[in-house]
Amino acid sequence: MCHDSEVATAQLGSTAGPVRSQFRHGLRLNFAQPGSLRHWPIGSGDLEVLDLFPRSILRGSLEASLLSELLQLSGAMLQQPEHYRDASVKLAGQLSQQREFRPDHPAVQKLCSSVLLPGCERWIRHVIDRQPPQGRGPWIPGHYELNMIDVWLNCQRAGDYNPTHTHGGSFSGVVFLKVPPQLNARSFDGQLCFHGPEEWNIQSFRTGMAQYVLPTPGDFYIFPAWQPHSVAPFRGEGERWSLAFNVIARPRVGPATPTPAQANISLSNQRPQVRGF
Repeated sequence: MCHDSEVATAQLGSTAGPVRSQFRHGLRLNFAQPGSLRHWPIGSGDLEVLDLFPRSILRGSLEASLLSELLQLSGAMLQQPEHYRDASVKLAGQLSQQREFRPDHPAVQKLCSSVLLPGCERWIRHVIDRQPPQGRGPWIPGHYELNMIDVWLNCQRAGDYNPTHTHGGSFSGVVFLKVPPQLNARSFDGQLCFHGPEEWNIQSFRTGMAQYVLPTPGDFYIFPAWQPHSVAPFRGEGERWSLAFNVIARPRVGPATPTPAQANISLSNQRPQVRGF
């Protein structure tokens, strides 16, 4: 299972620091709260700047043994790609190879059951538990289930790229498996980019609308399927391998749980009603 996973709040469209700086604090979860305040003493009181509407992305790292198993499996798939279903027919990526993992492989099963699905659950609890109880919808523990839709391998070579896109389902994510040595933070080459909700425009102070992530083998990211993202092409030799997946969250179908009569009454029902003139 993963030994280091945290949910961080990517403050896309704000002056907050890079997402990467908000991770890796051992096993301690470090949250950037919505509405974080910054104070300046001006006049008789403080002025406050609130960074609203954060986007939460979970990041973690695989255990070395599981990463090794996935690398071995991926290498075997790329040696005989014809034995694995072609995933490119339903994907946006312009990549050399995109092949579906077989869900019954032990390494894939271990990844899904001990890392990816628990990661989606961690994301849900981080986001939903900050809502008032009456605003959590069906996303109450025990009232929903998470199901893996598909898992596939991306093999990117020089010049390949993945255009800005979103996914179906509820959650998506990526696990970095292998990275060419020339990729580094001084260039956009081969980096994963999370896109904000609006286009960047310095004239109107809309900054921070793109967050780049340098791929590191073993690192993984889980995010809502509606989060736009892309992968830049890279130059030079080597291959960039990543595993991607889709997960759907479904409310469980079953008999309704009885609730006390006063458990969910609108406040408006308790107010005195004003009659006509």
